[in-house]
Amino acid sequence: MTEVSIRSLAQGGAVFGTSGVRGTVEALTDRVCFAYTAAFLRAVACREAGQGVAIGYDLRPSSPRMTAACVAACQAEGAKAIVCGPLPTPALAHFALTRGLPAIMVTGSHIPFDRNGIKFYTRLGEISKEDESAIAGAVVPLDDRAFEGGRLARPPALGPLAPAAQELFRDRYLRFFGPGLLRGQRIGVYEHSSVARDLIGEVLRGLGAEVVPLGRTDTFVPVDTEAVSEATERQARGWAAAHGLSALVSTDGDADRPLVGDESGALLRGDLVGLLCAAFLRARTVVTPVSSNTALERSGLFGKVVRTRIGSPYVIAAMEDAVRRGEAPVVGYEANGGFLLGSAVKGPSGAALAALPTRDALLPILSLLALATERGVPFSRLREGLPARFTASDRLPEFATEASRRLLGLLGASSDERARFFGELGEVREVNEVDGLRVTLASGDIVHLRPSGNAPELRCYAEAGTAERALELSRWGLRAAAAKSAELKGG
Repeated sequence: MTEVSIRSLAQGGAVFGTSGVRGTVEALTDRVCFAYTAAFLRAVACREAGQGVAIGYDLRPSSPRMTAACVAACQAEGAKAIVCGPLPTPALAHFALTRGLPAIMVTGSHIPFDRNGIKFYTRLGEISKEDESAIAGAVVPLDDRAFEGGRLARPPALGPLAPAAQELFRDRYLRFFGPGLLRGQRIGVYEHSSVARDLIGEVLRGLGAEVVPLGRTDTFVPVDTEAVSEATERQARGWAAAHGLSALVSTDGDADRPLVGDESGALLRGDLVGLLCAAFLRARTVVTPVSSNTALERSGLFGKVVRTRIGSPYVIAAMEDAVRRGEAPVVGYEANGGFLLGSAVKGPSGAALAALPTRDALLPILSLLALATERGVPFSRLREGLPARFTASDRLPEFATEASRRLLGLLGASSDERARFFGELGEVREVNEVDGLRVTLASGDIVHLRPSGNAPELRCYAEAGTAERALELSRWGLRAAAAKSAELKGG
């Protein structure tokens, strides 16, 4: 046996980001996945794993191999691996919470197929930032004879699979929303390579809707609900027109972020989806990162709004604080639309829905469909009455994290540099450095630059009074950042 530190393995590129361990497929070798799982069991879940560890994975090509390595680590640590097969991340989390089990989800969420990741859950939910530090600082024993070039010589089989997790998740929403709710609705489901593609259709049919399956593929598609491509938007509009849809729905790869379009195929921004879902659930307190649309506060619909850094652990921590203060019902969402339920809520029928403090795509999808039914309006009219604030976001791929930090460090430290950088947009009135650099201009427009926590990318979030202006600002931000970074590099 060899004692191996997780910090030494992380130097190969597999590190904690905003949501779990992320890295390239080459960095996430069997040996690395085995070590991270062993560290999780030893440093965080050592007292919880006696009843078993629930394990799931998404549909990207590398996920079954990585899952086998996680299973092997559980076996080596004396924990029973309950392999739930390919399923949504929130379905695995719900199963683990219900059964009081720790859980491991192998998924890269929305990032490209040449990358992947691992998410860890205790029996109480997502691990905290403190738990991440404990795992990152752990030292675990490895038998290097079990690995050949980083690969397991004898990977364990993943079957038979336990179907209970997916069934439990499906029944959760069928009970809450009730049969017949969506009768008469014709809903398109953009299936692509989402691990929830079959489950969504089952639930929608169970609620009475007619389902039109669209775009199914065995090739992994990295759907990013914060940066939807123009090709996807055109495709959505084409499908809506061709099939006479009431709405179009989809998710990212592991179904913790929703993609929702109206009867014309126009896609709703994730932070608008989150706001509308919170309204349908009659939340008292809403927690969301600084990057979400300020229509949340301006709407006046909620008793309290709490802003956090970007990343579900920060949203969860703030939700827990609000619950302790007696501010329920408490919900949270991210700008990508992933919805977190911090406390139990009741639906219009009086049915209760237990808390699920992890990102979920199915609840906001169903809530918006139910809200349109409740109001008796087409999907496109759901935003009526809300403040006219629009958001857009985009990213620069392959933009080194160090370059992002250098740029934002310069702009954050110097008001003169900020004035020069944003000069053509107008006067800078407010600077927020809770997460990245978020600038509010005299016009009320907002530009927010931030390095991704999951990949070498620079993201730009923008907000304005029109959708066109928000899109223009997000593109401007990335162009200006690329030019300034090149100037700094050249200098």
